[in-house]
Amino acid sequence: MKAIVIHEYGSRDQLVEKKIADPKPGPKDVLIEIHASSVNPVDWKIREGYLRDRLSFNFPVVLGWDAAGIVKEAGSSVTKFKPGDEVFTRPATERDGTYAELLAADEELVAFKPKNLTFEEAASIPLVGLTAWQCLVEFANIQEGHRILIHAGGGGVGSFAIQLAKAKGAYVISTGSGDSEEIIKESGADEFINYKEKVFTEAIDPVDIVFDTIGGEVQHNSYKVIKPGGILVSIVSPPIQKDATNHSVKAGFVFLEPDGAQLAEIGKLIESGQIKPFVGETFPLNQEGVRKAHELSESHHAKGKIIIQVKS
Repeated sequence: MKAIVIHEYGSRDQLVEKKIADPKPGPKDVLIEIHASSVNPVDWKIREGYLRDRLSFNFPVVLGWDAAGIVKEAGSSVTKFKPGDEVFTRPATERDGTYAELLAADEELVAFKPKNLTFEEAASIPLVGLTAWQCLVEFANIQEGHRILIHAGGGGVGSFAIQLAKAKGAYVISTGSGDSEEIIKESGADEFINYKEKVFTEAIDPVDIVFDTIGGEVQHNSYKVIKPGGILVSIVSPPIQKDATNHSVKAGFVFLEPDGAQLAEIGKLIESGQIKPFVGETFPLNQEGVRKAHELSESHHAKGKIIIQVKS
């Protein structure tokens, strides 16, 4: 099959097109013919080697951790899916990547594709959707009436988190630049704070939850706006527990775990119209296309999710 691989850590030049062996599905695996994938910041962070101490890979590596496509084969022990089913998935991190024509994934990490989405739209969902779900639903136990501050709500995870929080009945405040105001408001935020014009600690009333997607001083200053007994959850860096204790706040760091059952719950919210994807630029599955996609992601100026079209 055709795939985009890296043979060592480094720049975008390491991304090369190559013919590699088709993945061999095990008894609990489904073999998926990928129609679309997407690019997330973690892709180029892994490519650069920033996460080499956390994640272990054997080169050559196929990057990519979002996929939508059609089941081509089902392993002998698979009970949920059959050939022809349209699915989407966030596969296991240290197994097969999704910049490829085929993917073998454990059926427990796969869910049926929402019927109202294209493959490109569905491929934009798994990683950001599961990240937001595990932070807001699993860790923070977000409830109707909660006030939540979401930092950088214009990004892929942020815009999804806004919609998820609104679907759960929360009041949502989001920070962002002027360029991201449109997508933040379209996502449903009740308040928008342009961080270049206002200091968020002086611009909002206390909140129950802060979702930190930035880290550093932003994370540290967030304690100032959290109610005692409130929650801070970060996807960037583990909070300093002394700071959390001093402010009577529950704080934690979440590193995504693939989960097909949670993805199925997200799919229900999408089919009900409570959450919609924001698809940005689309690139082809070839060396030049994926390099350009990484360049756009690294610029931090992408609007909507960056899609890799595998099969038109």
